[in-house]
Amino acid sequence: MRESSKGTLAAVAAFSIWGVLPIFWKMLADVPILQVTSHRVLWTLAIIIPIIIARKSWRPTIQAYKSPKALWIHSIAAVTLAANWLIYVWATLNGHIVEAALGYYINPFLYILLGYFFWKERHSRLQIIAIVVAAGGVALQFPAIEGVPWVAFCLACTFAAYGMIRKLSPLGSFSGLTMETSILLPVALIYLAMQQNQGTAAFGSDVFTTTLLCLTGVATAVPLLCFAHGARSISLTLLGILQFIGPTGQFLIGWLIYDEPMPPLRLASFALIWLAVILYVFSTRQSSKPSGS
Repeated sequence: MRESSKGTLAAVAAFSIWGVLPIFWKMLADVPILQVTSHRVLWTLAIIIPIIIARKSWRPTIQAYKSPKALWIHSIAAVTLAANWLIYVWATLNGHIVEAALGYYINPFLYILLGYFFWKERHSRLQIIAIVVAAGGVALQFPAIEGVPWVAFCLACTFAAYGMIRKLSPLGSFSGLTMETSILLPVALIYLAMQQNQGTAAFGSDVFTTTLLCLTGVATAVPLLCFAHGARSISLTLLGILQFIGPTGQFLIGWLIYDEPMPPLRLASFALIWLAVILYVFSTRQSSKPSGS
């Protein structure tokens, strides 16, 4: 299967941005998580609507609201996306960046399973070895943290579900994300209005915090639009392997910048996962070469 070059580049861009975003979210450490998430919804939609108008694609976007299939798909996508946002921001602000990175390392294997069962994608022997090695690395996390990495599993499941739902969507990346954020918007606005009335709203408290809250739209919309385009253009298997870019950046930031614990077992776990990534990428490149070359 020949992958879309633009789709591949879009997915790489999405995961690279997500890899460095913990630094941005850390700057909002004093803002309640529900307020951060609500502002993400509001400002993401504020960014997308002008783009939709400029691209003259507002008619199909409005038409999509009349489609029961589109409404059903994107309502589920909106719920999984909001859950992922909440869990991720909570993990970032509460010293679990490395565990969040683990979640996004687990996620590609869920993509691979979904690709196998729903899209009949097949894997070479070397790819299967890579999957087994990576699974061993994930299993090593249990004794490393002396428990179950619930944050990691929740992030992996919610984002894998979102990726699969976007694969089923009849809409493009802009229209789909517009529908998802507009579905979440009423809840977000009601919550923010309540916070404003109670005098506990972070927005408007100072210029720096207000600016950062407005920028949550940029931090959210840009990688999500890139991801949505990639998810529709390339196989779930390739999407899964590119996913490793993001958690590697998160892992390094959590460990080296924010001094999160890195016992030997946890480091060994990530070493196995990186080895699996190398094997998988090598096998993918081998299978893409023309025969006889």
